[in-house]
Amino acid sequence: MGHTYTRAMLDTHPLGSAGLDPNILVTCIEQCFACAQACTACADADLSEQMVAELARCARLDLDCADICETTGRALSRQTSRDVNLIRALVQACVTACKVCGDECERHAAMHEHCRVNADACRRCETACQDLLAVLG
Repeated sequence: MGHTYTRAMLDTHPLGSAGLDPNILVTCIEQCFACAQACTACADADLSEQMVAELARCARLDLDCADICETTGRALSRQTSRDVNLIRALVQACVTACKVCGDECERHAAMHEHCRVNADACRRCETACQDLLAVLG
């Protein structure tokens, strides 16, 4: 993994990764933000399709997932006075949102390339969140 601002900020924070594996934490944060962006773009693409009514559920789940991923990434970026129970619940919600959204996008992936791309982003974020949950204890 190359130099990223996520890693640089974590490395320069007085608390570091506050006891978590920094590689797992950085990956999770970055995947959350990447998924939020992909979901937002997929929802926008859904709204531009001819069959927009058939993609309404997909667009809704995209936007819900984007919001949850964005919030999770932001909360994970803060190391001071972390409440592990709250973080665990938030990361678990992100896993659920990515699973549901990824499943919906996969239903449309053969017809809509943006859904295929977004399903991949959701799966990567889901995996990164599961990896973080495993070390949160």
